[in-house]
Amino acid sequence: MNDIQQIRQMLASCSKAERREVFEHLRNEFGIHPLEQTLHARAEVILEAIHRAGELTRRMIRGVIAGAAFDVEVADRLTGWSKLPLAGDPPYDCHLRDQSGEVKVQVKLQRSKGGQPMRGGSAGKANSFADSMYVVETQKTRAGTKKITSSSTRPYRFGEFDILAVAMYPSTQRWDAFVYTVAAWLLPNPLDPSLIRKYQPVSGLPNDDWTDDFATVVGWVRSGVTKTVRTQ
Repeated sequence: MNDIQQIRQMLASCSKAERREVFEHLRNEFGIHPLEQTLHARAEVILEAIHRAGELTRRMIRGVIAGAAFDVEVADRLTGWSKLPLAGDPPYDCHLRDQSGEVKVQVKLQRSKGGQPMRGGSAGKANSFADSMYVVETQKTRAGTKKITSSSTRPYRFGEFDILAVAMYPSTQRWDAFVYTVAAWLLPNPLDPSLIRKYQPVSGLPNDDWTDDFATVVGWVRSGVTKTVRTQ
């Protein structure tokens, strides 16, 4: 039995309070994440700040977690793909390349309302989604306007990314659960067809519009098929 095995055996025989004391001793030496150094605060303080924050802040953080979860749970596990660096503030969250070419992925979190997954009937009369559909909000986080036209800069334009990845955490309680569709298949803004509509219907189960398999959605993108996602 080596030293590590002996230590583990000894810890197993300790009480919870004793193990906590050992943890606190080691915690003074080892940080949990580099963000602690960046913010000059312990992880416990950072997490407490998030816990105390309002719902708007936590919703934004969950959106950030969705992007990180795609990187860790999906992109980092793909075989034959490499991640390209992101420069500036591009309208996509992940840029991937394989031997056949590149794809740009925008990651969004499934929309919630009142702490529950948002259904199509709650998306407003203008959207006319069936209640069987979930909803994702596809617009940029920061608002702005073009000085010349005074139009909002929050909507995405068709062609800015290839794949929409929706983190289904609100309905699955899992950060590794994603569904995907082709960006060009999303519903257009009725006032400007070059823009992607703010709310989009999302199927919770794989069908001809949505898939939970990344290779499948890449195949759809590269097939060149043109259509629009169904609303029911």
